[in-house]
Amino acid sequence: MARMSKYTPRGHRLSVRRSSAGKGLFAEEDIPKGVCVIEYTGRILRGKDAEDRGGRYLFEVDARTTIDGNVPSNPARYINHSCRPNCEAVVRGGRVFIFSRTRIKAGTELGYDYGKEYFDEFIKPKGCRCETHRGKA
Repeated sequence: MARMSKYTPRGHRLSVRRSSAGKGLFAEEDIPKGVCVIEYTGRILRGKDAEDRGGRYLFEVDARTTIDGNVPSNPARYINHSCRPNCEAVVRGGRVFIFSRTRIKAGTELGYDYGKEYFDEFIKPKGCRCETHRGKA
């Protein structure tokens, strides 16, 4: 039997549903802490192509490479920002993997911290809608 890499998504059942921030990605089964849940995939953009394209689904891998995750085959694009995340994004070998930071119960929305730059540009002006801030003015 082939040994599974730490960076191989474990095939957990996930679904896209309505969330406080629009659409979100939810666990349909319990997910243990510390496992690779899903890979963030999409079109690879180099250099200035990412700036020219713009958009909210761009994930900067390094100074020269960005993944445009706005493709139907990428359900990870529905993982919303969270100020108290249950997941984290890990960049390895030019790819982006989403790992569980905590045990995630079935029915729970997945979330990771998008980082200060994205937060300040896209989230802060409209107000954060993650679980931590929902209902706060």
